[in-house]
Amino acid sequence: MSNLCPPPSPAVAKTEIALSGESPLLAATFAYWDNILGPRVRHIWAPKTEQVLLSDGEITFLANHTLNGEILRNAESGAIDVKFFVLSEKGVIIVSLIFDGNWNGDRSTYGLSIILPQAELSFYLPLHRVCVDRLTHIIRKGRIWMHKERQENVQKIVLEGTERMEDQGQSIIPMLTGEVIPVMELLSSMKSHSVPEEIDIADTVLNDDDIGDSCHEGFLLNAISSHLQTCGCSVVVGSSAEKVNKIVRTLCLFLTPAERKCSRLCEAESSFKYESGLFVQGLLKDSTGSFVLPFRQVMYAPYPTTHIDVDVNTVKQMPPCHEHIYNQRRYMRSELTAFWRATSEEDMAQDTIIYTDESFTPDLYVMSCLLILSLSSIMKLYLLRVKTRKSAFKKK
Repeated sequence: MSNLCPPPSPAVAKTEIALSGESPLLAATFAYWDNILGPRVRHIWAPKTEQVLLSDGEITFLANHTLNGEILRNAESGAIDVKFFVLSEKGVIIVSLIFDGNWNGDRSTYGLSIILPQAELSFYLPLHRVCVDRLTHIIRKGRIWMHKERQENVQKIVLEGTERMEDQGQSIIPMLTGEVIPVMELLSSMKSHSVPEEIDIADTVLNDDDIGDSCHEGFLLNAISSHLQTCGCSVVVGSSAEKVNKIVRTLCLFLTPAERKCSRLCEAESSFKYESGLFVQGLLKDSTGSFVLPFRQVMYAPYPTTHIDVDVNTVKQMPPCHEHIYNQRRYMRSELTAFWRATSEEDMAQDTIIYTDESFTPDLYVMSCLLILSLSSIMKLYLLRVKTRKSAFKKK
């Protein structure tokens, strides 16, 4: 088999990422096609662990595998192909995004990939769309970065009269590192705190003993109504992890099992960040009792979001789905335009912060006429179902 494989990439740089908790990810790689040597690995990102599950040589071999057969790739300009590999003989799955770009003065094929154990297949599949969306936007920024880097090196050659271009493309790695780390942190947090497929009614506010006591009925009605109107996407914030998680589980009752796997509980000892693409997620306020949302991540979410504060019993909602998609595309274009015009990393504006008590949303679309059934009817039907299930359990 060694005769059929390209020689290993020489001196592949590697960045080890310290993550809190167990990481389901083995590595992330950035590879390119060399017209002489074939597929080459440019950089490896791997979680920092005591036990090395894959050696650098094995990661390089797997990353090279994603670009084999792409020499005759004839895709449209700007196309990004998503490839999903299941290598049973190696016991891994590889999700690779293949794209074209300009590097070293020539147009070539590149691959940004993540590698997971095959045993994590059922864990990863519900999160596939989230990861692909994240990696796709990383590639959009990476293409601009590579093109600008090439222009800068050409200008240096003209001004300085030198033909040295061996450092070209190096500065893209810090940019990719800053974008890949959040993806690794997301998968790590989902591994330990994703919502289970089966939810016990006793762990939600729909439990008879809790309704009206720990949760005001009007607040619960507004929260579920807005949650349904925003396609099942909500973020629950508060000072108590127990209270936040109870609302999270309640909202997840209205999701499918696959969507629950794409939802996350909060942790008392850790402060998770808001992650775009999740359906329901719980987040804790800081020590001052405030909470902020990153504008960039909120706009990247595929659907509008409902913001629920369990401390003050408020429900806020982003504009409807069609407005959200329009605003999202406009923001992405403006961000990439600013990225193109920036002359240095310092010129890139930091994420705009949305203060949830001020400008998270101009309007609150709860109890809208878009709902065919009134929420009171929905709740009565659901509570009747809960009581029926409890009665059935008692009979057993």
